[in-house]
Amino acid sequence: MDKLIIRGGVPLNGEVSVSGAKNAVLPMLCASVMASDKHVILKNIPHLHDVTTTVRLLRQMGVSVTLDDNMNIQLDPSTIKNYYAPYDLVKTMRSSILVLGPLLSRFGSAKVSLPGGCAIGTRPVEMHLDALTQMGASIGIDNGYITASCKKLIGAEIRFSKTTVTGTENILMASTLAEGKTIISNAAREPEVVDLANFLNKMGASITGHGTDIIEVTGVEKLRGVSYSALPDRIETGTFLVAAAITGGCVTVKNTISSHVSTIIEKLKLSGADITLTDTSITLDMKGKRPLAVDIETGAYPLFPTDMQAQLTALNTVAKGKSIIKENIFENRFMHVQEMTRMGADIRVENNCAKISGSEKLIGASVMATDLRASASLILAGLVATGITEIERIYHIDRGYDCIEEKLQQLGANISRVPV
Repeated sequence: MDKLIIRGGVPLNGEVSVSGAKNAVLPMLCASVMASDKHVILKNIPHLHDVTTTVRLLRQMGVSVTLDDNMNIQLDPSTIKNYYAPYDLVKTMRSSILVLGPLLSRFGSAKVSLPGGCAIGTRPVEMHLDALTQMGASIGIDNGYITASCKKLIGAEIRFSKTTVTGTENILMASTLAEGKTIISNAAREPEVVDLANFLNKMGASITGHGTDIIEVTGVEKLRGVSYSALPDRIETGTFLVAAAITGGCVTVKNTISSHVSTIIEKLKLSGADITLTDTSITLDMKGKRPLAVDIETGAYPLFPTDMQAQLTALNTVAKGKSIIKENIFENRFMHVQEMTRMGADIRVENNCAKISGSEKLIGASVMATDLRASASLILAGLVATGITEIERIYHIDRGYDCIEEKLQQLGANISRVPV
């Protein structure tokens, strides 16, 4: 097990390239099992534990997987021999549920462990199961496993009671091979959902309306293997922009799509940052200034992303003024607050709100990561803190950030990974 050691107080400067989006790649890997001819080749793949775990899961099912030196992944699902996702492989990631729809749609059978992942709140799978039941599947839960079967899924009108990204993705994939038309209402609009739909359409699916809250899918007889490059990670983009802002530096984030982070850019401009955009890059220049406090309220895309809440919390701890962070997605997503207070942050949590009074400085301390985005926020706090910050349980960070300490080193950060 490793930990990160950060010596703070260094403004970040330079250029950094964003990796492919984990939350786009994982559902595409799961969707690859539906290709009935040719191989699936996925490009712009981040080197992350969740990607490695998903590849191990697919291999356990019998999918032939080849990785090249550039982390492109070639998948051949013609060798699948079972439709089983065991607990020991999926206990650490909630995205494991995304193999359920593809397996059921193509093979009529699936046995998938109830998923794990970050302990940031309840993420019920009932909406997935209810939707698949409406499409004709027989569903059971026994000893922690979902068992599902059908002769053939039938198109249906699915309305989610609450916007769900993984639910939308699961039913989107399942409906591509279903008989007839499926309409998904209150669908998630995230760029990763759109990217998945574009990927499926390239495979031969018939999907319209992705990017809106109503998606229509007309089932087709089969999908084919294709080559596809995943979109860049908008949360990694936002994290590096905040890293520049919190340290008073100037950083250009390359290989990104600015429209996907427009709400983040808006908040950082309010914090006093000077931001310049091109088609594929974002430059944030803080000009050595201390940021101004900004209020945040999370919501489903295109509102402010919950996956950036912890990072903006870190920014506000050293900002001028007071701020309120309102978390509307996950009820346990303030677990980073307790660790930040160990560094001198003035934060008070009331229900789903964090009230922050900005301090002129934080003090380095030993802290412990509790989930993926909390890990990123503690790194950001460490970058601006006086003295040394040690962050333990950093296996969380490796689930969502590709070589984050190496990228920060490129920008001048004094950060290193050492064994505990």
